[in-house]
Amino acid sequence: MSDTDTRPTTRPTERTAGGTTVVTLSGDVDLVTALSLGPRLDVLTAGPRPNLVLDLRQVPFVDCAGLGLLCRARNRVAARGGRLRLVTGSASFRRLLHHSGLADAFHLVPEPADIPAA
Repeated sequence: MSDTDTRPTTRPTERTAGGTTVVTLSGDVDLVTALSLGPRLDVLTAGPRPNLVLDLRQVPFVDCAGLGLLCRARNRVAARGGRLRLVTGSASFRRLLHHSGLADAFHLVPEPADIPAA
């Protein structure tokens, strides 16, 4: 086993437009990501009626910790009367949601058409 991890790391970018916060992720969403991104998503979902978009179009891989991170964000948003959308056109991500029993848990959009521009 190599000491060098060559997997892409997630680099989130964030912008707010029209009351919607858009977080764009690129790279894997896994245990390492969950540890670093989790606290930021907690802040973004702490207020009343958070309106959050997670753009996953540049995410090639999501593991169970990544799914847990997405579920936590969804639960926090729902508890506060907000809205969470995941932007993805990935058939493999949709299969992952289906096989994990989460197919109906998220509002998926293929393109950010209804998301305010920067």
